[in-house]
Amino acid sequence: MSRQNPTSAPPQAPLFRPPDTPAPKRSDPHPIPSSSPAFSTPVHPIRNLVTHNSLPPPKPTILPILLPPPTLRPLAFRTFTKKYNLTLSSSALQVLATFIGKHCGTGWREEGLAERVLEEVARSWKKSGGGVIVEGDGEGLKGILRSLEGCMVGGKMVQSRGLSRENSFVFGGAADEARPVENPDASGQDDSQSSVQLSALAVADGDDEDEDHTNDPRRWLKVVGAFDQPRLTYNVGRKHFDRINTTPSLFPPPSHKTQLFRNRYNLVHQRLLRNESFQTPTVVSSRVPSLQRSSSSMATTQNSYKITQIANLLGRSGSSHLLLGLLAISPTGTLAITDLSGSIALDLQHAKPVPEDGAWFVPGMIVLADGVYQEEYNATEGALGGNGGVGGTIGGKFIAFSIGGPPCERREITVGAPSADSSRNASAGGGFGWVDFLGVGSERALGPRMRRIEQRVLGRVSTEPDETAGGRGKIVVLGEVNLDSPKTLGALKKIFGIYAAQPAHDAPMAIVLMGNFVQHAVMAGGGSGGSIEYKECFDSIASTLSEFPTLLQSTTFVFVPGDNDPWASAFSAGAATVLPKKGVPELFASRIKRAFAAANAETDRAGQKETPGEAIWTTNPSRMSLFGPSQEMVFFRDDMTSRLRRNALRFSTPEAEDDPTDPLTTPALEEATENMDLDPPPPASTPLAADLHTARKLTKTLLDQGHLSPFPLSTRPVLWDHAHSLSLYPLPTLLVLLDPEAPPFALTYEGCHVLNPGPVVRGRAGRIASWAEYDARERRGRVREVGF
Repeated sequence: MSRQNPTSAPPQAPLFRPPDTPAPKRSDPHPIPSSSPAFSTPVHPIRNLVTHNSLPPPKPTILPILLPPPTLRPLAFRTFTKKYNLTLSSSALQVLATFIGKHCGTGWREEGLAERVLEEVARSWKKSGGGVIVEGDGEGLKGILRSLEGCMVGGKMVQSRGLSRENSFVFGGAADEARPVENPDASGQDDSQSSVQLSALAVADGDDEDEDHTNDPRRWLKVVGAFDQPRLTYNVGRKHFDRINTTPSLFPPPSHKTQLFRNRYNLVHQRLLRNESFQTPTVVSSRVPSLQRSSSSMATTQNSYKITQIANLLGRSGSSHLLLGLLAISPTGTLAITDLSGSIALDLQHAKPVPEDGAWFVPGMIVLADGVYQEEYNATEGALGGNGGVGGTIGGKFIAFSIGGPPCERREITVGAPSADSSRNASAGGGFGWVDFLGVGSERALGPRMRRIEQRVLGRVSTEPDETAGGRGKIVVLGEVNLDSPKTLGALKKIFGIYAAQPAHDAPMAIVLMGNFVQHAVMAGGGSGGSIEYKECFDSIASTLSEFPTLLQSTTFVFVPGDNDPWASAFSAGAATVLPKKGVPELFASRIKRAFAAANAETDRAGQKETPGEAIWTTNPSRMSLFGPSQEMVFFRDDMTSRLRRNALRFSTPEAEDDPTDPLTTPALEEATENMDLDPPPPASTPLAADLHTARKLTKTLLDQGHLSPFPLSTRPVLWDHAHSLSLYPLPTLLVLLDPEAPPFALTYEGCHVLNPGPVVRGRAGRIASWAEYDARERRGRVREVGF
């Protein structure tokens, strides 16, 4: 028997003998050890799904550089200005240069990386509704760059495929790493036509078909109070509007009072510079300049008019000038004209208004004055009147020969909206089309889409010649609704009964009731009593409204207060209150709210899905938006005519004939006067000729000034931080000016329709109900009357 070697391993049973595992191949990067019951490893090696070909490709590295903004300026100018009509500020250029230098590196020019980034930023800026001027300090540009930063891979923008709810916010390579890639080369492919702009996740222009599941125009009706409007100011340096982000105050610093008139002057001045009569012609004609009209057209051959600053009158005695300034009363009690450079005494002894008796001129208005500067040659009053610098009172006086208001600008020209009249193509484009004046969207961003919806909702006009289009596109305006008068309640029942008898689909979409809601000031010791009596007045109209539930279910009621309504009437005692004025407190409207709630409850039980009726208590003045920026309506209650007559300047009647070479007799001023028409125009021989003249005079005065209160603050107080709500720039589609002392009228001036419904109760015996009706389809209104 042989002895075993002690160093050799003892024999093992086949069960515990390790299997003959082949040696791992060198090509296998992850060898799997043999099976072991302790670790439950498999007998056979697991197939490795991760191979070299399926690994994500390494991201190319970019060497950041410091890109100077002047080097990027030509490329940015070609992309933003020439291609997208945008103006790039210096701060925005600095931000873009830093971003491109960091993410595009040295290949920003040779490989065209910077051009693609600029193209995407400009496209996203336009889609997001940004302004004409691209600012680098705001969150708009920074938000776009933050979104693009996640899409930058190797200086190029990539777009993830299969955008879903899980990875809709995963950009670039992160999305590619989150799922297997079948085609590795496709992930790094750069498609110049692909876009990763922010608007890809927004609603496209064609989606309005799905949104418009109802034909009720009240869905697109929005009431904007004076304290809710965006606070905008015109920036002369940028020639654009800037948003004021500071919190408004009832007790602002004195500088805000100066800014109030400065902003008014800048708006009128830039409006004049956009007028053809004040633009320098590019082609110099060899003909002698003349102001005579052509017999066949409005075209004239003339020199462009140049506005002279008051400070530049020094040393130019005896020369003729055209001034643009604010009429004011100097501390010495004389009339003066003031602009941003100085002030000078104004002599109107030989002046005549343009047009003759066509407008009122009161202190506080901005006017054009043509005349001659006459300097006083003495040692004490030479140069600037004791102030020693520009901005003081200039010695001497300005002898005006003609004075007129600045011609207004049509809304289509201001915002760049298409005009129905093709003959009025102006040379000035819509420079403010991207400005959101009302907080409902800009014209360039939402205008085309809103007009398509308007055409679809309101454009369903009946084909029958004798059948009307229905009242769903109409707005009813009732003025001077004195609820403490029994005759007013009788007139309201008569008017409401007329519209309640119509079918629900023909009911007016809005009924606007404008104050004063009582005849005397509330809580001021007058005949209207206190707050209890005032609430009883609204309880009485709530009982009247409850009799017409169908009207409450399908109509929006808007209440605009007057000077006699609380709370400002408690200390004004019926005098002019501060503008803008807050709405009627809701504690007086509890019964009216319950009446609407009861009417809408019946609608819910019937299963109807129309927009429920509501009552809105708004400010004075107030604005109403219909279909976004498509139609803008202004509602204002004021005794405007009497205030203009009390403060108007008187002109001497000249005996000589009109001078045909008067520079203020411009085609723009003459055309502005002739473009006013009454709806419908009465014959010249009717007794309404005087009322028509007053209506035209009032309309031209307000719209040319572009302001609802062109008076000194001592005559009509205004809250300094909310004065922007009184501006009429751009011109609204409809201006409802309730003036009980002016005759009711409906006329159009420069595309703006102006309505004065007058008091709801008229006639010597007070048995005539009068109101105004505006048709949003035709953008025309009329004054209606009915006996009761």
